[in-house]
Amino acid sequence: MTQKDNNLHRDTLAVREAVERSQYGENSEALYLTSGYVQPSAEAAARRFAGDEEGFTYGRYGNPTVASFEQRLAALEGAEACISTASGMSAILMMCMGLLKAGDHVVCSHSMFGSTIKLIGTDLAKFGVESTFVSQTDVSAWQSAIKPTTKLLFAETPTNPLTEVCDIRALADIAHNAGALLCVDNCFATPALQLPMKLGADIVMHSGTKYLDGQGRVMAGALCASQELVTKTFLPVLKSAGMTLAPFNAWVVLKGLETLDIRIQAQSARALQLAQWLQDHPAVARVHYPGLPNHPQHALAMAQQSGSGGAVLSFEVKARDAEQARARAFHVLDSLQVMSLSTNLGDTKTLMAHPASTSHGRLTEAQRQTAGVVQGLIRVAVGLEHLQDIQTDLDRGLLTL
Repeated sequence: MTQKDNNLHRDTLAVREAVERSQYGENSEALYLTSGYVQPSAEAAARRFAGDEEGFTYGRYGNPTVASFEQRLAALEGAEACISTASGMSAILMMCMGLLKAGDHVVCSHSMFGSTIKLIGTDLAKFGVESTFVSQTDVSAWQSAIKPTTKLLFAETPTNPLTEVCDIRALADIAHNAGALLCVDNCFATPALQLPMKLGADIVMHSGTKYLDGQGRVMAGALCASQELVTKTFLPVLKSAGMTLAPFNAWVVLKGLETLDIRIQAQSARALQLAQWLQDHPAVARVHYPGLPNHPQHALAMAQQSGSGGAVLSFEVKARDAEQARARAFHVLDSLQVMSLSTNLGDTKTLMAHPASTSHGRLTEAQRQTAGVVQGLIRVAVGLEHLQDIQTDLDRGLLTL
């Protein structure tokens, strides 16, 4: 699970970092489909199960293909180590189970992904974990939310779906001054654009289902952190709870990392052009995209995200009230003939969704309003289709409202 010591460029690490080749000398990383491993001796098995010797013991604990993915992602994020899980949400659960106990306190943005809000705000509350949700962009609100029991600050930047950006370095200072840790969900920007650990974050969380895979094929999750956090805090949870990443899924995402940078650059360029087109569209009330100069955190985003707005944007259709806004958003989505109506993101295919009724549908209306997820909002995860075809497909609905 550890990153190799080298000075290679990230582009090279994205295609080369992995476990050692087998005796067969394969050039493409091998897919190891096995649930168990034959041990060289009983004594060696005892040492390996005790953690005193390197070696694979059981499929729930580790796998060479999974280790290749973990090494590669750690290298790209500039982390000492990485541990993977079956999904992004299971990575968050593993982090919380490892770091928190009854009475501990977490501070999060109320603009985070809907399932994250529910997991931390509702599900973990059953076990005595307290949480406070604050404005994504108000550093003073994060500071004011700190308690003596605060153990974790958890930020998502940019957020889903409003693309709000937080100041990672400022939040890291707040966390560390309080004796807490900062975790950053880096799903939208990915290490191709943003390196949270260089800005002070302690943990970087990923849903590998998104841009790391890049073609919407499998589920995966991961946490990048120090070797100590991975080995002593997260790995014991993985061994007990079994939110293990399947080797096949790890292999798919491992190969997806090889094209991460060129995909993100191309999709981000299309997203900027689409955002510029949408903000001038007569049927659009507002566009949310960090690459636009009128985005409230544009300057911060450009500084943190390598001068790019990323590949996800959202926009609001014009309407007189919430009921009409929902109907108009549905009309635009139902009029699509080429692009996909899908709640996933990070695919090479452009995916569009209505967050208020899907990703944030389990939240209360008050929570959605606080998060700014209004009924007329449509999220667009821009793929690799020709820009004109994306615009034409959107116009089928927008011009017939």
